[in-house]
Amino acid sequence: MALELRKQMDDALRFIRTKTSSTPAVGIILGTGLGGLVQEIHKETVIDYSEIPHFPVSTVESHHGKLIFGTLAGKQVVAMQGRFHFYEGYTMKQITFPVRVMKLLGVQTLLISNAAGALNPQFRRGEIMLMTDHINLLGDNPLIGPNDDSLGPRFPDMSEPYSKELLTAAETIARDLGIKVQEGVYVAMPGPNLETRSEYRFLRSVGADAVGMSTVPEDIVAIHMGMRVFGVSIITDECFPETLKPVTLEEVIAIANQAEPKMTAIMKELVARM
Repeated sequence: MALELRKQMDDALRFIRTKTSSTPAVGIILGTGLGGLVQEIHKETVIDYSEIPHFPVSTVESHHGKLIFGTLAGKQVVAMQGRFHFYEGYTMKQITFPVRVMKLLGVQTLLISNAAGALNPQFRRGEIMLMTDHINLLGDNPLIGPNDDSLGPRFPDMSEPYSKELLTAAETIARDLGIKVQEGVYVAMPGPNLETRSEYRFLRSVGADAVGMSTVPEDIVAIHMGMRVFGVSIITDECFPETLKPVTLEEVIAIANQAEPKMTAIMKELVARM
């Protein structure tokens, strides 16, 4: 199994190298609400996921499915426009496969974005949360199975899943730009349904500040392969049991789009200061 994963990674890398010789040090996963960052990237090569051997193809509205190579704030980057989710039926290894390929391309720092619901009663929709830690309640882990020691250790340490150095830099940038940010713990649930009142109450009680359905698998694999990670959530809805109201995908995307310029500004400046 480990040998098969390595072969698939090499297949994907070999194909990508027929399209670009870029060796980006920064990888970006553009979740819901961060599509605007694509406009800031000076694009050199764009590859559809469907062309790349062994790459999954996103089935979710608002996730476009392109691997974008170019420069952002003068730095070489590779960006995933569209990501994969456990609820789409993909395995954890499929979801995280692009992160492994990014590492082979040269990526040392991974920036991940997502949309999330507020559990912390001090948070409000439209705000941005810098991720300090996470809780994995997906019921699975991308590292289960044989370990390839050439990719990373059998038992990777997770005491710093999100880089303190990058978090500090993002705090400074937000202050410099006059953008209010929150900080907190992200919990990943399998979805695709939103949670019940009692589930929100439980998640808050175990220390989560925001809830979503992504990011954690990619972070685990990035740490496994020795990358440093920065994670950021756009708070798109308020999951307070006492005042819970129904929410639609259209509302989530609308709020994400409103908050997106703030997140793009922080991410762009973070890349510039690396």
